[in-house]
Amino acid sequence: MFASMSGRRRFGDLSEQEVLALAVSSEEDDARIYRWYAEKLRGEFPASAAAFDEMAAEEDEHRRRLIDLHTRRFGPVIPLIRREHVAGYYARRPVWLVEQMGLEKMRAEAARMEDQAHDFYVRAAQSSTDTDTRRFLGDLAAAETGHRNAWDTIEERNLPADVRSAEDEAAHRRFVLTYVQPGLAGLMDGSVSTLAPIFAAAFATQDTWQTFLVGLAASVGAGISMGFTEAASDDGVISGRGSPGTRGVVTGVMTTIGGLGHALPYLIPHFWTATVLALVFVLMELWAITWIQNRYMQTPFWRAALQIVAGGALVLGAGVLIGQA
Repeated sequence: MFASMSGRRRFGDLSEQEVLALAVSSEEDDARIYRWYAEKLRGEFPASAAAFDEMAAEEDEHRRRLIDLHTRRFGPVIPLIRREHVAGYYARRPVWLVEQMGLEKMRAEAARMEDQAHDFYVRAAQSSTDTDTRRFLGDLAAAETGHRNAWDTIEERNLPADVRSAEDEAAHRRFVLTYVQPGLAGLMDGSVSTLAPIFAAAFATQDTWQTFLVGLAASVGAGISMGFTEAASDDGVISGRGSPGTRGVVTGVMTTIGGLGHALPYLIPHFWTATVLALVFVLMELWAITWIQNRYMQTPFWRAALQIVAGGALVLGAGVLIGQA
């Protein structure tokens, strides 16, 4: 009922011709996705780009065979039917989401795409009561298994262990430089630099709402400032740190989050309850910074903890002393 209300057909209501047309359009879409991945990777990761180029060629070949089959059975005119026209049919993730996740996610997405198509055709074949349709859907599932095996072979041929290791290391470095490092800088600045104004306002006024407003202003202002500074400081061309816009957004958001963490407790009207909770949030923020430094920057845990705690304690102490002056 819901499928008909949305204008979408159920897969079980499609004719064999429509299922074949759907398979043709799906193969075409997948080939375009693989070519887009290849184009995005070609500059930095040529071996992976070559693998995706070959996979796109495989999809083109399967699409050609499906078109030939359609021509033999139903004639040369193929009805237009796409994934979004069918309720319950598997969907593809938008390419801009996957490409932002990095090289390894693209490789994993390629394997997932082939497995997803295979599993869908198998389930569809099992649910069919018509012998010819069941055999037809089984053939499509076998074709998708061929795609999955082809991807494994192409990946092995284009990405031997040493090449894959080098590309993985480069991708990890890009991820750290584009996301982790700017985010860490923002979180540190937001968490540490806002301690003084927030706790100075808290102890000077004993007013939780005024303290929250100071914290909100400090966090948002610092986020905007840090975001613009990061974006304007390096265009990423020489340093290889990636898009300045992406780094600026990451830095600005993490700076704001770092400051809001210990500002939000002051929405609680009871001063000491809010202050104790804010201190708990400060400890959590400092632990998160320490963990990120240890996990991604290879900084020894205890050294990172000592640096962050010492710096945070000095700023916090300065804020409390100024607030009580």
